[in-house]
Amino acid sequence: MTVRRTTFPEAAITQRYVFVGGLHRSGTSLLATLLATHPDIACIHGAPVPENEGVYLQGAIPHTALHGRPMHFATDPAQHHVEGEAHDRLETRDRLRSDWDPWFTPGGLWRVEKSPVNLTRMRLYQQLFPTSQFVVILRHPQAVAGAVRKWNHEDLDASIDHWIAAHEQVRGDLAYLHAVLVLRYEDLLARPAATIQALEAFLSLSPGIDAAQIDGHQASYLAERPLSAAQARASGGWGYTDGLGVSDWPGYLSHPLRAVRDAVETALRGAPPGA
Repeated sequence: MTVRRTTFPEAAITQRYVFVGGLHRSGTSLLATLLATHPDIACIHGAPVPENEGVYLQGAIPHTALHGRPMHFATDPAQHHVEGEAHDRLETRDRLRSDWDPWFTPGGLWRVEKSPVNLTRMRLYQQLFPTSQFVVILRHPQAVAGAVRKWNHEDLDASIDHWIAAHEQVRGDLAYLHAVLVLRYEDLLARPAATIQALEAFLSLSPGIDAAQIDGHQASYLAERPLSAAQARASGGWGYTDGLGVSDWPGYLSHPLRAVRDAVETALRGAPPGA
């Protein structure tokens, strides 16, 4: 019997992963770009794949053109990866590390990996990388439905229903995660300083994220069709109202350390709109 021992550079073992997830056109790229400006966060750079998404750079978990389709993947049971499934193995973790390692910039305490499908892989990734943390970003369902129309052949109602079902699944997954922060795209744009401070606190980092990356991300979409009563009730659970409206929402945060939780909550309360 041949036994092969896999080794990794020391940095790959000691660096922790922060996984960014969200539906397409929800702000995942902006969020990952922001995080990558911090000197203590390494990122995937210069990869020959869309948006430097790590899901395309690994062979541990099959990912075909059908697996990540906008407004389809997040409700596909086959794409909901959790504890105890076939990929919950040391070999999967080792393959992910070895496939990703050449593409990460050097140094840093953290490695940020952004792929929309992370939205349905968080529970598995926590098993594979127990010290990892997760940031989920939401955006108004009417805005997302309008933004994906260039790719998606579904009608607006179907896209909004997908958004609702996807985030109900996320709601169920949150209880299993030790360290997760859920943000809204609209809050990031309206209160960038507070949101950035919360991100830095969540990762136990000193200030260093460059807020200038947010400039130019004010794209908006018309609400081409009103929400049904059922859609409005479901969207309201995340602080979204009909006509692209955004209301107060308490957010969601989980972290094992009280000091971190307190720092994140203080950051989110501390800056007024526009700051």
